[in-house]
Parts: sequence; C-alpha cells; structure tokens
Amino acid sequence: MRNFYVRRVLTALVVLFIVSVISFFIAFVLPGDTATAMLGEEGGLDPERYAYLREQLGLNKPLVVRYFEWVGGVLTGDFGVSLRTNEPIGPALLRRLGPTMQLAMMAMVFAVCVAIPVGVVAAVNSRTWVDTAGTLLALTGIAIPAFWLGIMLMLFFAVWLKWLPPSGYVPIWENPLESIRLMIMPAIALASGLMGVIIRQVRAAMLDVLTEDFITAARSKGITERQVILRHGLRNSLLPVVTIIGLQMGHVMAGAAALEVVFSIPGLGRLAVDSIFFRDFTMIQAIMLLFAFIVLLSSFVTDMVYARLDPRIRYD
Repeated sequence: MRNFYVRRVLTALVVLFIVSVISFFIAFVLPGDTATAMLGEEGGLDPERYAYLREQLGLNKPLVVRYFEWVGGVLTGDFGVSLRTNEPIGPALLRRLGPTMQLAMMAMVFAVCVAIPVGVVAAVNSRTWVDTAGTLLALTGIAIPAFWLGIMLMLFFAVWLKWLPPSGYVPIWENPLESIRLMIMPAIALASGLMGVIIRQVRAAMLDVLTEDFITAARSKGITERQVILRHGLRNSLLPVVTIIGLQMGHVMAGAAALEVVFSIPGLGRLAVDSIFFRDFTMIQAIMLLFAFIVLLSSFVTDMVYARLDPRIRYD
C-alpha cells in the first residue's frame, strides 16, 4: 500500500499545480479588474486614482511575477489578503468552509439514504411498476436543476406551508435544531442529482449481482430472500456506488455554490460568486485551490473505502 500512497500524493501535487496555474491565469481573462470594480464606473474614469489603486493592490506587476509570489505564499500557508475586503484569505476560507461542508454532507447523507433503498427495491422488482417508478424518480432528479428545485421547495415549504424558514444560516454548534431546519431544503435540492445517479447505479449493480452463481448457492442453502439481498447482493453491489459517490463530490461542491446564493448561506460557494463579481482574484484562486484539494481528498478516501469493501483489491 505504501507505493499506492506515494503515487496518489504525487498525482495530487501535480493536479494542484495545474489547478493553481489555470485558476491564476484564467481569472485575468475576465473583462475589467479589481480596481475598476472597487472604484465603480465614475471612479474608474479618473486615471490617477485608477493607477494609484492598481499600484496599491499590486496589479501593475507582471502576471508571472505575481503568480510565483502567490505560490510562494501558499507554500508557507499564506494565501494573501482579499483585494475586496483587505482581510487575510486563510481565516476567511476557514470561516466559510463550515457551512459548505455541512450542506454537502447533509446532501450526500440524504441522497445515499434514499437512493440505495430505492435502487435495491427497483432491482428486486425489475420490469414492474415499482421499477418504473424508481427509474422515473432517478431521471427526474438528474434532469431538474438544483437551483430551480431549491426555489420551488422554498416557495412550497416556506411561503405556502410555512413549515421551514426560507433562508439563512445558523452554526450547528450554536443551535443544532435550527441549523438543520435551515439546511433541509438546500440539502434536498443539492441531493436530487446525486440521488438520481446513485439509484441508477445501485439498480444496475444489483441486477448484475442477483444473477451471479453465489446468489443461487445462497438461496439453495435455505437463506431467506431478505438475507440474500441485503447480506450478499447489496454488499457486492456497493463497490461501484462508492466510486460514484466519490466522483460526484466535485458536482456537489459546484451545486452548493448556486444553492448558497439562493438560500443566503455564507459558504465557500457564495464567497466565490461574490469574489467573481468584484474581481477579487486572490480569493478566487484560493477557493479554486481549496475545491481541488477537497475533490482530491474525496477521491483518496473513496479508494480506501473501496479497498475495505473488497479485500481482493491490492493496489500494489
């Protein structure tokens, strides 16, 4: 396993380097700059104020010089300061990381808890109305945009029924119940696409497993159908599902950005959107690098869980 760990770490470093280069240089393809966004249209017409602000922000340096200065700071744990708020980026990211991770984890838990039973039931009742209903639920979840579903949930449960608060955020350590109530609707909206993918994957995997010889042997031993499905069928069909969940982490983080804006959640996604509007390039670069790290960490954990579920796998 040691060689596997070394290969994965080296691959992750290469990916993070590529992401850092892309995130740094692609930000300057956008029209305008931070100085223009801070001064506004009227202030931006004053050449002296514009030139002075660009010099104060370090925007007049060559891009290559600014890139290596930024990378040198990142390697020492210094992500720089926000061009918009002039606050250190590291503490700002840590403050916004909690809401985003809470939303992502609640969405993934909801998706898994709903999708796996639905996929198993659909596979066991293949080519029946139950299978058709499960397939329809999966396709609906994949097709509906998360932000649109979030708005519809807000309209139905918050405006019409008044069961849930419409938007906002409370840290879970301050008021756990209220924090969960505020996260229910965005978590369901974010989980819809992931749920659809997992339902389809579980159904397909279960259909393949239920035709294997060891399932027939288990039934011949007099084991109940419930035990055959849960103990033998489900365990062996979870392998591809684990891979799907790990690969979907990037889509979950991307979907969280739109939903954080819709539900006024002060997470990384909303911070990224605000930073793009205000041309806060240093913050955008740090957020993209953090997202890449989270996705790579999720992929690494997925490989570890995969090896745990299937002892036959030997990465060496």
